[in-house]
Amino acid sequence: MTAPAEPTLPRETLREAPHERPANRSALLLAASAGLCWAGALGMLLLDVVGPEQAVDAPPRLMFYALALGAGLLTFVPLQRHLRVPQLALEGVAGSFLLLYLLAFVPPPNGWLLSPPDMPAWVILAAAVFWSLSALAIWPVSAIGRRIFQQRARQYDTRRARRQAHEIGALAALSVGLAGLRVLTPVGVGLLALILIVAELLFLAFVETET
Repeated sequence: MTAPAEPTLPRETLREAPHERPANRSALLLAASAGLCWAGALGMLLLDVVGPEQAVDAPPRLMFYALALGAGLLTFVPLQRHLRVPQLALEGVAGSFLLLYLLAFVPPPNGWLLSPPDMPAWVILAAAVFWSLSALAIWPVSAIGRRIFQQRARQYDTRRARRQAHEIGALAALSVGLAGLRVLTPVGVGLLALILIVAELLFLAFVETET
């Protein structure tokens, strides 16, 4: 009797395995680089290494610019390529850089939203919060959508994921507006969230998914 042949892996698996390792290493390297940039920028911000009193070309300020820009690029460019959502990198990089810049170099507004000297600061802050949070929210929104929706068209609908991420960003930006009007309360934020949830349910009920 001859011994039974040992099971072998399919040729496709043997071909693909060596290519997966460099891809995994590249992803880990990108994630580590992005984490270091975020940690460096936030560390400089929290430790008061940078501030509005510094000159525009001061070395700590230039280093902060590089870390903030690198953090956005290393985070949102790979995310856009992975999710295939157009303009995600532009929104994420612009929003995160603008938000970090405002926190580091622009004094917080003292007046309310409708005060002419402080209105631009409130508007720019709301726009930065909207862009950055919308870009950050699209990954968990996409992951949750693939689990809760049963229709494949809904699961991989990039318009739905982008819309829902923008709704989360809009909630945060509108909360900044309420803070500027000195009327920010849990009830007000809850009412805004309820309005956005109802609007999203109407979209899901009456708007066709892209095929």
